[in-house]
Formats: sequence, C-alpha cells, structure tokens
Amino acid sequence: MPFVSIGGVALHHRYIEAKGTSRPIIFINSLGTDFRIWDDVIARLTGEMPMLVYDKRGHGLSDIGSGVRSIDVHVDDLSGLIDHFGFDKVVLYGLSVGGMVAQGLCARRPELVDALILGDTAHKIGTAESWNSRIATVERDGIEAIAAAVLKGWFTPHFHATRAADLAGCRNMLTRQAVPGYIGTCMAVRDADFTESARRIAVPTLCLVGDQDGSTPPELVRSLADLIPGARFEVIRNAGHIPCIEQPEALTALIRGFVASLDGR
Repeated sequence: MPFVSIGGVALHHRYIEAKGTSRPIIFINSLGTDFRIWDDVIARLTGEMPMLVYDKRGHGLSDIGSGVRSIDVHVDDLSGLIDHFGFDKVVLYGLSVGGMVAQGLCARRPELVDALILGDTAHKIGTAESWNSRIATVERDGIEAIAAAVLKGWFTPHFHATRAADLAGCRNMLTRQAVPGYIGTCMAVRDADFTESARRIAVPTLCLVGDQDGSTPPELVRSLADLIPGARFEVIRNAGHIPCIEQPEALTALIRGFVASLDGR
C-alpha cells in the first residue's frame, strides 16, 4: 500500500504509469468516498496515460493530521503531492468536492494545470443552512443517519433497483469514513465559493454531470461551465452523482476524447 507524507500527513495513493506521454491525470474523489471509486475508469485507461489517484485527507486510508478547516487544506495536500512526484503539468479531474479542490489548485498554481475536468461539481455547492444541518446530524447520530439520503443523490433509481451488492458496498464505504474527516470536509465545502476564480480559468475545461445527479444537478454544473471561458459541458445519461461507478464506459470515452483534444492544440 503506497503512502507519502505531505506536510506530515500520510496520503494513501496509487500511481499508474504509462509510456509515451508525460502529462498525468490526477483524480480527486468526492466527499465520503475513497479512490476505489475510480477503479473501473482506471482499468479502461491503463496504458493510455499516467494516472494518479489518492484519498483526500480524512478519507479512506489517509491521515487527517490537524484536521480539515477549509478547501485550502485539501489544496495544500494536492499541491504537495504534485511537487512530490515532480509533475510539470497535470490534468485534474475533480469529482464534487474534488472539483472544488481542482478549482482551488488552478487558482493558486495555474502554471501546473494543463486542463480541468470538473465532474458533478460547482463553483458554490449548497447553502450554509443545508451544510450546518448535515454536520449537526452527523455529529449527533453518525454518518449512518444520512446514508440513505446521500446514496439517493449518488445513484439513479435504476442503480438502486438492480445493483444491490454495489449499493451495499458504496454504503459501507460512506459510513466507514472517519467522522472528523467527513465533517471537516463538509465545513470546507460550506465555506468555499469559487464564483470569481472560475471566471479566470484559462485552460481547457470539461464540465460533466450525470443526468440524474441529485447532489449537484445538471443546471448547477451548467452554471459553472457558463462561468468558465470556453468550457465544454456534457451530460452523462443514466447516471447520478458518481458516474465513474455507474457509467464508467461513457465517462471513460469522454475523458479519452478530451485528453486527446489537448494534444491537438
């Protein structure tokens, strides 16, 4: 199991090498998940491009360190991870809160970012009231208390009806996350607003969303795409908030096509 210490925090990660290209794509997972959500996508793209996946601070097998106070803490970790590997340019694919981390890294260190894929995310997600309510529930009753509602947003009714084992596994992944890491990241999302910095993004950007995303609906993700100059917007059919689990083949095709377009610039 590969770990690296970034600022004294052990981050669990996996790097998949590929010959013939030096621009890696870094996948940043969503709230309440770990990097296993990318497994089906990585399996399809292995050998085509270098890929790095990692568990955000306070998620999966990564440390929480001194905690999570803002999106900047996650940006610090990602920035340190990029420096550790010595990458000159990267493509960032951020899912949900991972998309906010990607926006934060692009704003802070634009020279590192060759392109962005912003999946099922936005410049501003939710309200202070909605996040405070979620935080209070988890503090009082644990993540299990919100699991049913979260999974409803993550996946389509069809997924719920036909993939019982996968659904159970995703529920386990969610409810077994460390509560401090989950709550801290909720606070980070609550307080994050990338409305102004999104207007200054100057790299090729692909905004993606599942057509049945119950957490960041298509109209919200479109509003992000509308802020970013020249951004492309795509809807993935028959998918909820986590297309990499529900529709990995369709998602992989979009990733492959977007990355190929960068070489033609």
